[in-house]
Amino acid sequence: MRVLVIGSGGREHALCWALAASPLLGTLFCAPGNPGIAEIATCVPIGATDIAALVDFARAHAIDLVLPGPEAPLALGVTDAMTAAGIPCCGPSAAAARLESSKSFTKALCAEADLPTAAWEICATAEQARAAVARRGAPVVVKADGLAAGKGVVVAATTAEALAAIETIMTDRALGEAGATVVIEECLVGKEISFFALCDGAHALPLGAARDHKRVGDGDTGPNTGGMGAFSPVPEMTDALEAEIMTRIIRPALAAMAARGTPFRGILFAGLMLTDAGPKLIEFNVRFGDPECQVLLARLKSDLLPALLAACEGELGHFDLRWHDHAAIAVVLAARGYPEAPERGSAIGGLDEVAALADVRVFHAGTARDPAGRLVAAGGRVLNVCATGADLGHARARAYAAVGRIDWPEGFCRRDIGGAG
Repeated sequence: MRVLVIGSGGREHALCWALAASPLLGTLFCAPGNPGIAEIATCVPIGATDIAALVDFARAHAIDLVLPGPEAPLALGVTDAMTAAGIPCCGPSAAAARLESSKSFTKALCAEADLPTAAWEICATAEQARAAVARRGAPVVVKADGLAAGKGVVVAATTAEALAAIETIMTDRALGEAGATVVIEECLVGKEISFFALCDGAHALPLGAARDHKRVGDGDTGPNTGGMGAFSPVPEMTDALEAEIMTRIIRPALAAMAARGTPFRGILFAGLMLTDAGPKLIEFNVRFGDPECQVLLARLKSDLLPALLAACEGELGHFDLRWHDHAAIAVVLAARGYPEAPERGSAIGGLDEVAALADVRVFHAGTARDPAGRLVAAGGRVLNVCATGADLGHARARAYAAVGRIDWPEGFCRRDIGGAG
């Protein structure tokens, strides 16, 4: 088979790594890819949101399956465009991708399908948002309605923090049109998990759960980021809890989307809070999380490629996946200044030495080659150091030992990924 992965980050590197192991694979392309992906796939210089060019490439190269990694091309309709061209694409239509691209859309679906979630209000003006905060009090959550690359949610401990977030998002438009409308919602209390399912429009296959660490600093301090690390399995995830999530959240959401005439196909990511009243939905995403994808794929024993094909063909009702018992962890190395103003261009060394370590893989998230051919930082989150072990403690020790061998003084990481809390 000829497969095209769309994206350039650590998630896409992990997807390419998993697909490269499939005996069904003939040729693997990635657009635009990165230097790490280039070691296992042919990188194509097409941006992830250049839908017309991606379709032209897929047609010209007889691509059998397209797998979009990030949310932006899905929201822009890459699946619709590929489908119209007769090319299977494992992702939702633009209409179904509104589960991620519009928080208010998802909240309306929660009401329609009776999905357990936080109490909420949609506010179209800053005045409405301030009034909602005054009614609800703190702590309270302020969410930009549209896509904001993981930076559109503020968990405000005080009313002043919530009002400042409204000012930044709605008045200053720091997130552009994504912040034209906000959702003000109850601050749920409990432990957060990321739960994933592969969907074919009618059926859903659990892909397991992970926990990520969003804040930039140790002890969950500092601003929210795209994710500083993740681990799987999650201690709280039992067979009974998985069954409850599938029964109360995933399957009703799929049924409601199908009833609307916008069936959901692809990866459904439910951000959940495990409360005293049971799991409650924080938000849906319509693709693998990053870096949750990396740790889930490190535990996948089955071939990923036929599972993706089954999702495209509506065959998941007769499909199953097998998983390793071991634990996996991903530690993100970020560029100095991340998330506000990451410094680019610093050289990275030591990866050949790390590649020789057992049960450790480094996925490139934001790297490039400079004119001299050196590997350099080219983003905020730059490397994902992933390790597996018999349990989380062993995996964690391997990951941090590997981090210690990477020669990159300008990079930093959290030192408590996979720790308590």
